Amino acid sequence: MKKTFLLIALSALFVLVNGCRREDFREHTFEIPGMTSENIDTIKNAIYVYGGVVRDSLEFNLENKTLKVRFDSMKVAQTNIRMAIEEKGIKVAFPKKNGEPAGYINSRDKEVK
Repeated sequence: MKKTFLLIALSALFVLVNGCRREDFREHTFEIPGMTSENIDTIKNAIYVYGGVVRDSLEFNLENKTLKVRFDSMKVAQTNIRMAIEEKGIKVAFPKKNGEPAGYINSRDKEVK
């Protein structure tokens, strides 16, 4: 009886441990109006500080002023990447939704969007 209970408990523990999320890779495109060919290295160095950024996934588009990044959201958040770039003095545009910046207070009705 004890062996059966121990076997069931170990099996359940094994299933639970393997079921935990360890990685959650996401991809995001940042709009960086101030991006130039001269500050690409600065941007790279700013976001390479985070272990969750997939280094070979960076796609810089100077024509559209965008940067596509793949990252593990269990290690780094999209906001961390944005802030790291902005700390280097390079402006990053906030994503637009319904014509207004996301997360900002609408001055007409004072509601958080």
